[in-house]
Amino acid sequence: MKTSRRNFISKSILATAGISAGLNSIIKADSNKAYTTGFPVLPLAKDKDAFRISIFSKHLHWLDYNEMAAVSADMGFDGLDLTVRPGGHVLPERVEEDLPKAMEAVRKRGLNIYMITTGINDAGDPLSEKILKTAASLGIHHYRMGYMHYSDAISVEENITSIQLRLSKLAELNSKYSVSGEYQNHSGIAAEGIYFGASVWDLAAALKSINSKWLGSQYDIFHATVEGANAWPVGLKLIFPYVRSIDIKDYIWLKKDGKWSSETVPLGEGMVNYKKYLGLLKQLNFNGPLSLHYEYPLGGAEHGATVLTMKREDVLSAMKKDLETLKRILAESKLI
Repeated sequence: MKTSRRNFISKSILATAGISAGLNSIIKADSNKAYTTGFPVLPLAKDKDAFRISIFSKHLHWLDYNEMAAVSADMGFDGLDLTVRPGGHVLPERVEEDLPKAMEAVRKRGLNIYMITTGINDAGDPLSEKILKTAASLGIHHYRMGYMHYSDAISVEENITSIQLRLSKLAELNSKYSVSGEYQNHSGIAAEGIYFGASVWDLAAALKSINSKWLGSQYDIFHATVEGANAWPVGLKLIFPYVRSIDIKDYIWLKKDGKWSSETVPLGEGMVNYKKYLGLLKQLNFNGPLSLHYEYPLGGAEHGATVLTMKREDVLSAMKKDLETLKRILAESKLI
């Protein structure tokens, strides 16, 4: 027993040392990097799409391309974050035919498709390359990737190694078409398991290791706050060198049937500390596009429904109100 215990302690020390070395690798900065807020900030290329506000088109699945473009322009959006995934505005197998049609409708209204949301998480899938090739041909430079999950059948370290390999192959594909693949940190547990990236540090470690300008983070402050109510600024500072776009939404904690859950609410009515968050983004010199999400009850629009159960004008009124709130808090933070 003593020998086993000694071996266990030795292995634990080595494992801890390995994790520490990995984290040290993430946060290590060479002496040439500037410190403006007490931590290293890697330089980001200026993004011409910086602070362009898109509506996540999942919430407009009840409209065709022309109507989608029209209401987005009327509400005051700069463009769209278009769903190009199963059940989306553009089906992956029809991307070559339909994505140009969607872009044409959007541009006729003076808008643009600044990013697309996909299910891409496998560079070997022929549809992945087809989507990226078509997006690049239309001048779309950002796409959100599909999720990956932790498997209980293998260790955490093995999960991270496996996922990092998949991400590195995607980085190579992204590089081929000069499109930035961006992974969203998502809270909670899916049927497939706990989301990779929910805690942010694991995603940051993978991005640091891969070190490709074509692979980054679509940072979601809602999900980051759910997973780290007070510690999210640490995660943001850690992953910020790789943040290429951000999602916007708000939430509260609600108890239902004896269980606590995060429930999305209109922007500015929830627990996300947008004053602190936007202040940090300003200090860090963020310059990517934004995607505004609506996941509170909106007659089914929140779930991507194709038929509404409430008045169209009420849905659009709520959407416009959140957009106006976003523009106000961005202006107050002197980001626009």
